[in-house]
Amino acid sequence: LIILGVIALILIAVIVWAVATYNGLVRLRNLVQEAWRQIDVELTRRHDLVPNLVETVKAYASHERAVFDEVTRARAAAQAPAGPAQKAVQEDQLSAALGRLFAVAEAYPQLRASENFAQLQGELTNTEDRIAAGRRFYNANVRELNTKTETFPPNIIAGMFGFRRAEYFEANDPAVRTAPSVNFNPSAPPPPPAPPQSGPSFGGERGG
Repeated sequence: LIILGVIALILIAVIVWAVATYNGLVRLRNLVQEAWRQIDVELTRRHDLVPNLVETVKAYASHERAVFDEVTRARAAAQAPAGPAQKAVQEDQLSAALGRLFAVAEAYPQLRASENFAQLQGELTNTEDRIAAGRRFYNANVRELNTKTETFPPNIIAGMFGFRRAEYFEANDPAVRTAPSVNFNPSAPPPPPAPPQSGPSFGGERGG
């Protein structure tokens, strides 16, 4: 009887651990998905600002057609459905194109003094800040989920119920991490270089 009691206690402990581990994985998966949805909202906001920026710059520098076309193509590519890792590549390309757009704007003092342009660049800066904050939160949850799915013994439960690694979302090009720079105040010092972002398939869906 004592042996049976010990076995029963062990089985109960294993069941409790398995349930707690499963619930923890579900919580992390939901956090990753919610964090990604928040990033997607901010990316959409960013994409919506691009046409107005292009039109504003075009009013002062209409001959810079190659730059405008590049930004338009990069925006269209960034709007295509993709997972976080591919989305990061697309957003890097859009950031690079926007950097060239703002480089053009620097040559036009009247454009830099435009109230509409100042408002747009302020909105873009705020949106970029929210994306950066969202990226840090998302990647932190991805790291925790991936650790759970890869370490023993939680990986046993993860494998049984189809929890998978999630993709990171990060700027991969160091030259793009600080782009675009939209500060046109000639008296302001240049911004310091951004620190490296922490680690990047947007998995985490339960298996059937």
